[in-house]
Amino acid sequence: MTLTDQEIIAYLEGLDRESKAIKEELLKMCWYMRGGLTYEESMYLSREEREIIAALIGENLETTKKSGLPFF
Repeated sequence: MTLTDQEIIAYLEGLDRESKAIKEELLKMCWYMRGGLTYEESMYLSREEREIIAALIGENLETTKKSGLPFF
């Protein structure tokens, strides 16, 4: 299979967007974890682990909203 220059560029740009999205997700997790997870540690998380942590953060945000306690 061969790709044109444009297809290769589009593929690489897609990888770049995915990489940036993962980095943004990891940095947000680190922020919400308040030092409980370093950026370096987060880089070793599997997709499943990231999904579990994201769900936990979401649950905690909901609990905070419902309880009226300050989060930030």
